[in-house]
Amino acid sequence: MQSKDLDSTDRKILNQLQKDATLSAASVGESIGLSQSSCSRRMQRLRDAGFIRREVALLDRRKVGFDTQIFAQVRISAHERDGFSKAIRDYPEVLECHVMLGPVDFLLRIVVKNIEQYEKFFFEKLSKLPGIQEVNSSITLSEVKYTTALPL
Repeated sequence: MQSKDLDSTDRKILNQLQKDATLSAASVGESIGLSQSSCSRRMQRLRDAGFIRREVALLDRRKVGFDTQIFAQVRISAHERDGFSKAIRDYPEVLECHVMLGPVDFLLRIVVKNIEQYEKFFFEKLSKLPGIQEVNSSITLSEVKYTTALPL
């Protein structure tokens, strides 16, 4: 099943679930005009086909003590990209790692409790990864928009 196979009802289900994954099939079905059993079957089909990768709780990073968020642009020597990609997965501070086109090779989103913790992370972990040539870090002051919902 691919994106082109989704009908408007599937998209409505996905839209409801990406806003609140705790909704029951009965609740989702009621909100989009579908019976509970039909909605439940569709939800399971969407899970089985991989449209719903997993259902998680989204935590407020500040309320759990991660007040500092950094975006780090990383340049790596060409022969070390695979090693960097594998190593960066082991750091829970790195929430996202993207391979980039352009002047940098990777873009990282990192969360830590404070700037001192980032300094420690940078010098003891990040800067010691294989092939690091340059890291440019930017600290976020505030979030204007944050969502995980795709525009279905």
